[in-house]
Amino acid sequence: MKAVDLMTPRVITIGPDATIADAARKMLENNISGMPVVDAAGKVVGIISEGDLLRRVELGTERHRSWWLGMVSGGTLPAEDFIKSHARKVADVMTSHVTTVDENATPEDVVRLMETRRIKRVPVVRQGALVGIVSRANLLRALASVAPDTPPAAPDDRALKERVAAAVKELSWDSRSHDAIVVRNGVVQLWGFASSGSQRDAVRVAAESVPGVKAVENNIQVVDAAESGAWGL
Repeated sequence: MKAVDLMTPRVITIGPDATIADAARKMLENNISGMPVVDAAGKVVGIISEGDLLRRVELGTERHRSWWLGMVSGGTLPAEDFIKSHARKVADVMTSHVTTVDENATPEDVVRLMETRRIKRVPVVRQGALVGIVSRANLLRALASVAPDTPPAAPDDRALKERVAAAVKELSWDSRSHDAIVVRNGVVQLWGFASSGSQRDAVRVAAESVPGVKAVENNIQVVDAAESGAWGL
């Protein structure tokens, strides 16, 4: 799966020379919170969102200098704040440092960008030109389409036990043996000790992720650091 498979291809865009009022109307009419800004060649030159339009002189919400900063600076607003609140064109208020992904980017690439840049949507480009956009909602739709609604037919208990043990072994901090895993009629029972609640839950999740597992009974006990040393954890 690639970004081109995840993206919404028909993207609402606006030009850099459009007015702030045009941008506000377009977002309202299309029920969106932001959109790419593209030039005549279709190249992404910015992103404009609701947040860029909140501090506006028309609303009386422009930023004001505190009285003591005003005494030091002569009472003038920083140039950037003045432009944000008074400019009439999209080019002046948009975020110009845009993060984009190539259409062949993987879902991992997209999610990493969203997390590191703290953004909710990423424009998708082909040779620099906009071809779509991937949002968090697109990722959720992809997850819903690939996640199985019903588990596959269960293998026999012995084979299932081996698969569960292999899955748990992938957890680098867990050395649980086959003896700590019991499988009866597709139901997995986990036994033993963990040094934290999150580790206990991680073992359960690893077991639940194995195809054929009907249910997991988590009997693992959480012990503190001192006790974990005594149990060899």
